[in-house]
Amino acid sequence: MVEAARRRGKGRPDDGRSGDRLFDKELDHLPPEARWREWMHRVEATIFAASEPVNRETLARIVGKSCSIDLLIDDIREELRGRPYDLVAVAGGWKHLTRPAYADAIRAAVGGNERAVDLTQSEVLVLMCVAYFQPITRAELSSFFGKEISRDLIGHLRGAKLIASGPRSPTPGAPYTYVTTKEFLLEFGLDTLRDLPDFEALEDAGLLSKEKLLAGDIMQALSDDEEEHA
Repeated sequence: MVEAARRRGKGRPDDGRSGDRLFDKELDHLPPEARWREWMHRVEATIFAASEPVNRETLARIVGKSCSIDLLIDDIREELRGRPYDLVAVAGGWKHLTRPAYADAIRAAVGGNERAVDLTQSEVLVLMCVAYFQPITRAELSSFFGKEISRDLIGHLRGAKLIASGPRSPTPGAPYTYVTTKEFLLEFGLDTLRDLPDFEALEDAGLLSKEKLLAGDIMQALSDDEEEHA
């Protein structure tokens, strides 16, 4: 450890400020197993202490260049297998979350964990449409649902931080489009939008198209699929 400290401080004057010392990511002074264990501890501690999901770039600051973040996460999760919490990939990073099996016990002990804003069925349907077909305008949403989607409904979803303004549409008037947010991914436990139910199947079938959405082709395809499986 003395030698490691000497190497970290080599070439820099030590004026007593910890910020002047290089953080030892590589841990070359440790044997491979001990080095890997220390990296595991660093990553788990960082994720545990963070209030938001920790992304790959952040974790790369505390481990060596030769370290595979994915393998490290796999090893940590293996050790947590018997614990009531896990490291979960969500919103482009990793977060410590309790396992669903303990949700009832947590609610009984400390109360519910309901959303601050409840969503109506209409709001859920609009949110689903935004998620799959973003960026999408309010007029396009209204066309799809066959009725006007009110500014109040959009405002409610924005207030819940589930959607946000996207780029302006190239259509006349250049209206704003709407897209989902990082909070949307967090709320529904998704790592990326590709984790949405049936996303890849819809994409492979060529159905993730606003043109087909507005033409009614998607609803017809879904209806045909339901009839085939009836």
